[in-house]
Amino acid sequence: MQDLALIVALLSIAWYWSDTIRCKEIARKAGKEACDRADVQFLDDTVEKKKIWIRRNRSGKIELCRLFFFEFTSDGSQRYHGRIVLLGKQISELEMDAYRI
Repeated sequence: MQDLALIVALLSIAWYWSDTIRCKEIARKAGKEACDRADVQFLDDTVEKKKIWIRRNRSGKIELCRLFFFEFTSDGSQRYHGRIVLLGKQISELEMDAYRI
């Protein structure tokens, strides 16, 4: 019985790790595309996961919700922040700070 519990725990950890990597890549791509559309530079080519919680989607299904931050610049001298919220693997929010043109 303990072996089964250990296997389930290890599979759960592996699933969570894999799902987190996939979601981080989705957020990174969304941040880069938002920066490209706004004609600003996406800095460090990465996003940082800040928070994770559980929330219901539109159909009422419970999913993991993740908050990611990224940085960008419009003039090369000042960093601005962007925020991406993923509900499951779908982008539910994407916001960027006001920046100097």
